[in-house]
Amino acid sequence: QVQLVESGGGLVQAGGSLRLSCAASWRTFSSSDMAWFRQAPGKEREFVAAISWRGGKTYYADSVKGRFTISRDNAKNTVYLQMASLNAEDTAVYYCAAARPYKVVTTRLLKEYDYWGQGTQVTVSS
Repeated sequence: QVQLVESGGGLVQAGGSLRLSCAASWRTFSSSDMAWFRQAPGKEREFVAAISWRGGKTYYADSVKGRFTISRDNAKNTVYLQMASLNAEDTAVYYCAAARPYKVVTTRLLKEYDYWGQGTQVTVSS
């Protein structure tokens, strides 16, 4: 059974940093495109960052570019989201998402991803 388990969320002051982790349960993790999305209260879930399984190419939403870094450790079946210079607008539930193995994701829309974690809350106090 495919499972994604996020961790690392919490309360942080504006300007601070956090690192989110997402552990995947399947052995073909290294062949899956991975992403982070977030959802603030009253808003739709939005794309944050993604990393491809071929070549480790990364993609970022404009709102986080230069502040967030996505990475993956295939040996640990884990994807990370390093967040820096956090501000109140970053407050949201952050979700890890994965595409089916060997699927090439082209649009980074929600519908491209097949598996989702339960989410982890990030709260930035100003």
